Amino acid sequence: MISKSPQSQSQTNYSLCLDVGNTNLYGGVFAGEELITSFRRDTTTGSAADEFGVFFRTVLRENGIDPSLVTKVGISSVVPSQVHSLRGAAVKYFNCEPFILRAGVKTGLKILMKNPPDVGADRIANSISAVKRYPQQNIIIVDFGTATTYCAISKNAEYLGGAIIPGIKISMESLESRTARLPRVEIVKPENALGRSTVESIQAGLYYSAVGCTREICQNLIRETFKNEKTIIIGTGGFSRMFEDAGLFDTILADLVLDGVRIAMELNTQSFGN
Repeated sequence: MISKSPQSQSQTNYSLCLDVGNTNLYGGVFAGEELITSFRRDTTTGSAADEFGVFFRTVLRENGIDPSLVTKVGISSVVPSQVHSLRGAAVKYFNCEPFILRAGVKTGLKILMKNPPDVGADRIANSISAVKRYPQQNIIIVDFGTATTYCAISKNAEYLGGAIIPGIKISMESLESRTARLPRVEIVKPENALGRSTVESIQAGLYYSAVGCTREICQNLIRETFKNEKTIIIGTGGFSRMFEDAGLFDTILADLVLDGVRIAMELNTQSFGN
């Protein structure tokens, strides 16, 4: 959890933005365009509306934010079963109908996938924020979440597609569950590519396979999709900071998805009535 000092609350209305993934709910509170606190919560067991509502209000209070000043709630989710409970929490605990990022809402993007509704809301949110930060630039976004996703966006704000591979944690869990003697390990950057124990060997394999895969996919996207034109490569997601020194990215923006939810919510303010 991170927190910044809130502005004078008597003059501030806040937006609560949520990104629901297969493993974690990642949330943040914005004062205008500034993210002032963020948090994570496990989503593998599910929660009722009241559990979510009490959790959100507790997090806000612990960070010095008056929950009654939250006037907007935005939701991006790749877990449909969670949306009903989150909507209920927004209505009951924040007295507002939440904005839900889904097919048909305004995004500022042109989705050129064969079946646009198939694109995950998190990938759209990432792209919205990236385009706002880097207008008229070719962009690749690498998101290290439950799955590792690669998204290509043209300088004309066209979402072109990308690639999806198993995430680092999934790869580690697969080794543990499908082998007799390989243990679960902490996912960290190794000191060397050569592991001198089983644990070090798994850590090295996880890290360097992700580095190699990311470099190869990005190079191919730049060559095939962008014809070797200048392309901004952005890292994001829970494990992105582990690759800060790998030379893979122009920038790492851990909060990209939350900012994208906020921007989409603002674009659609009139259509959902806040």
